[in-house]
Amino acid sequence: MDDDSAEIELLEQNLSKTHQISQKMTTILNSFDTRLARLEKSILPLYNSAQILNRRASNIEKALLKIDEVASNQEGIAAEEALILRGPQPGQFEVYKDALQRLNASIAFKASDQDTIDTARLVETGAKKLAQLYTKLVAEGSSGTTPAPGVEIVKAPFSSQLRTTLQPIVAFLRTLPVPSTHPSHPAAAAILTTLKDAQRGYADMRGTWGKKCLEAHGKRVVDRADTIEPIATGRELGTWVQSVLSVAREEYDLLIEMSTLVSPSQLASHFGNLLNPLVLLMSTTITALVAFSKRSLQKYGFLILSAYEALLELQPMWEEISALKVSPESRNDNRKETNEYKDVLHVVRMVCIRMFPEALADIKLSTAGRTGDTSTALLDASVEAVQFLNNMQEVLVGSSDILAVVGDGNWKMGEGVVVKKQAIVEVSAQTLLEHFIYDIVVTIINTVSLIARTQRRPPFDSFFLLNNIAYLRKNILEPRQESLIDYLTKPTQDILNSNFRTAKASYLDANFSPLMQSLSDDPKEKGKAATKEKFTRFYDLLEEVLERHRLAKVLEDDAESREAIGNDVIKFLIPSLKAFTQKHKEKEFSKNPQKYIKLSAETVESQLRSIYR
Repeated sequence: MDDDSAEIELLEQNLSKTHQISQKMTTILNSFDTRLARLEKSILPLYNSAQILNRRASNIEKALLKIDEVASNQEGIAAEEALILRGPQPGQFEVYKDALQRLNASIAFKASDQDTIDTARLVETGAKKLAQLYTKLVAEGSSGTTPAPGVEIVKAPFSSQLRTTLQPIVAFLRTLPVPSTHPSHPAAAAILTTLKDAQRGYADMRGTWGKKCLEAHGKRVVDRADTIEPIATGRELGTWVQSVLSVAREEYDLLIEMSTLVSPSQLASHFGNLLNPLVLLMSTTITALVAFSKRSLQKYGFLILSAYEALLELQPMWEEISALKVSPESRNDNRKETNEYKDVLHVVRMVCIRMFPEALADIKLSTAGRTGDTSTALLDASVEAVQFLNNMQEVLVGSSDILAVVGDGNWKMGEGVVVKKQAIVEVSAQTLLEHFIYDIVVTIINTVSLIARTQRRPPFDSFFLLNNIAYLRKNILEPRQESLIDYLTKPTQDILNSNFRTAKASYLDANFSPLMQSLSDDPKEKGKAATKEKFTRFYDLLEEVLERHRLAKVLEDDAESREAIGNDVIKFLIPSLKAFTQKHKEKEFSKNPQKYIKLSAETVESQLRSIYR
């Protein structure tokens, strides 16, 4: 127990000491708190002042950095401005392009409206400089030596090197801000105007260049019209018009590649501008050829008809090209667009419509001449009628189209027949051509027959009639253009064959019937004196016939038909002469028969054959 009490007392003493130490520590800590509070109270104003000073120092530093940035930007803008104002230099397009791109991009980050306006103005200037370069390069590609006349042209020359140079410029110009893509850009409207002007200049230059390349050949077609075949001239015009349309189509493809504005409406508008000089050249050239043909439609009618046929064939090509100049807005609004090609085609068609009625009228005008003429030569109208029919075969498409416009039978309006409106009946091209050819044949045969009756002196009228009818028959039934046979109906062939037989009979009757009559036995004329008179009359008439045939030729340019006529004459005359001579020789009508029988039948036959060789 004593030990436990001693330990408890010791513990109490230690606890008392610990309590005392705690009290002292508490007092010291309270003293520290008081001192810290007083220190904090004294340091706080200084801390606050230091914070304010730090913020001011930071602001000053930022202000200095901004000043440095502005100064640096001003130096950069000055350098960019000098580059932009100088324009793109050779080999430095990429540098110029990068400068414009930096300026264009910086507009979105400018703090000042004034800075944005100044930069936008600089971008606008750069766009104008590039547009000037674009225009200069296009001008270089749209000048120089034009193709020689007569060379087929399918496109206006444009250097491939210039094309390569222009491609990156065009690509960059297309990226410049315009109202449709950058509505808030200050220079967008001005840049759009610049690009439109550049594109308009491109269209004008390329259109003028295309016209210059083609006009020498077009002039050559007109100038040569009087020296080469009319149909060949018309076809040459068709080839030239095809060149015009080919150049226009190629220019559209080039426009798509080189256009700075690629919207459909802009392309259509500028292609229309480009097309204008070419269309004007085409219209002027065709009009000049029409005016030339009108001077003598009889001579140059097939020139304009072959040109019409060529233009008809090229019409689909024109329609395709013409559609390219119509904007989508115009197409949707159903606006009526001018069709220059159709206008030119109408002018040509109106001249062609005159051809067919006038061809018939010209044949009839051949009857105007003097009476008592002894000419047996071919009538000009006969040669022209045959030539007309053969020429028609070379322009069947054009001929059938014009005849369809005139109307079946209406080509006879020159006869004074009033053409009345009839119910529309579709007549095939074959039928129209057959009917017109029949009317031509009938008209020329009637004209030749009328002239023979009224203007040729007998018996030369029979020569004239035979020569012309035989010429018509041979050259129509055996034409130069074999396709003509397909349009010769049976009535047409019958009228030619019938009139040829009539003409041949008339010729034989007028020239050899008197010879036959002189050899005929007449009951009233008996005795030796009568026989002597018959022989005398026969040989006198024979001499007249031979002399007449020396003056007037029969089928001069047709040896085969002429020989056939000679054979008919021999068959017609010589058997009767032989029989008459043999009969009266046996009767001894004279002591000296050789005085009256001047020539043997064989000699007469030989002399007759000589006039048909």
